[in-house]
Amino acid sequence: MRITIRDGGPADIPVMLGMLDSSVEWLVSQGRTRQWGTAPLSKQTRTVESVTRYMTEGDVFLAEADGVPAAALTLTDSPGAYLAHLPPPGEPERYIHWLASDRRFKGHGLGSALLAHAAEATRQAGVDLLRVDCYAGDDRRLVAYYEANGFTPTQTYTVGEHAWPGQVLARRVRLPAPSAGRRPAG
Repeated sequence: MRITIRDGGPADIPVMLGMLDSSVEWLVSQGRTRQWGTAPLSKQTRTVESVTRYMTEGDVFLAEADGVPAAALTLTDSPGAYLAHLPPPGEPERYIHWLASDRRFKGHGLGSALLAHAAEATRQAGVDLLRVDCYAGDDRRLVAYYEANGFTPTQTYTVGEHAWPGQVLARRVRLPAPSAGRRPAG
């Protein structure tokens, strides 16, 4: 299987929503309904508005498997408003929103490829900090996935009346050191 990553945008909103619906279907089949419930996310107004906002305002990357869109994520300069109660990192950051995949392609490394691409895009933007948040309930399998991709848990939080458990994770992408022999200006 050939994996390629391309830039996306608002035209890919239906593709992203399809991937999210695929993820919900898979989670339900696993008995894991607390993360996103049982209904397709494409039918939930708040989710559609959030996906639309991030895919319109942020950078969008799609991983394709043999030319078929198979995973996607969005990347912005800040977390969602639901994390406004947490202290900011105190430095510029890039923030991953809506990492999703078509579960038919599970196990082919598409999510990891997108996370590596987001880290490189962050580094190229001159930013050292890449963050993401995720569902941290049940067996914390999603947190472990991000840890396996170079992220470190930093802050926990809960959202809503059902105290949905979340975890913020961070990854340093290390900016290149100044070239030896270059003198500071001044």
